[in-house]
Amino acid sequence: MRHEITNTGLNAEAVPYRTLRNVLAIVLFAVLTAVGAALEVKLPGTPVPITLQTLFVSLAGALLGPVSGAASQALYVLAGAMGAPVFSGGDAGVGVLLGPTGGYLLAFPIAAAITGKLAGATETRVTLAGAARLGAAIFLGTVAIFVGGAAQLTLLTGDLNLAITSGVLPFVIGDIVKVAAALGIALRYRTRTLGQL
Repeated sequence: MRHEITNTGLNAEAVPYRTLRNVLAIVLFAVLTAVGAALEVKLPGTPVPITLQTLFVSLAGALLGPVSGAASQALYVLAGAMGAPVFSGGDAGVGVLLGPTGGYLLAFPIAAAITGKLAGATETRVTLAGAARLGAAIFLGTVAIFVGGAAQLTLLTGDLNLAITSGVLPFVIGDIVKVAAALGIALRYRTRTLGQL
């Protein structure tokens, strides 16, 4: 009887610890995405800058799973919409979400959810199949961001071709590099203790 009470106590303590760890991970990736937004490079001919945001969106999904990964990005977008200067260029407010970069931002939670869902459960060791699945998940999550960005640019300009040439093509090579970087980092840190919180 005493042994059962002890086990119950340990389980009760483990639940709040797991919840706290989950919340901290969500906040951490929201902050990391904000840091990624601060590291921007403006390009001529497009209102969309190069940032490291998509790297952290991918990692949020790959390391936290679909729910917590999406939650971290929803928190980031919400913070910016409410006035925190966390968007690229230190911008903030709902107006940013309605502007030329808004489609990308609004797609962040969706992209993290897609990445986390398609990546599947974490593994104790790296396998070729697991790496391929994770790489495909990160790639498709990135595609979702491009789709969201191009869709809003099309609505704003009325020109799909312009949206693609100014909002997608200039970023393809850089995002392929970020997909590869996210894959390398995620393969190293995806363990049973960190992932799928």
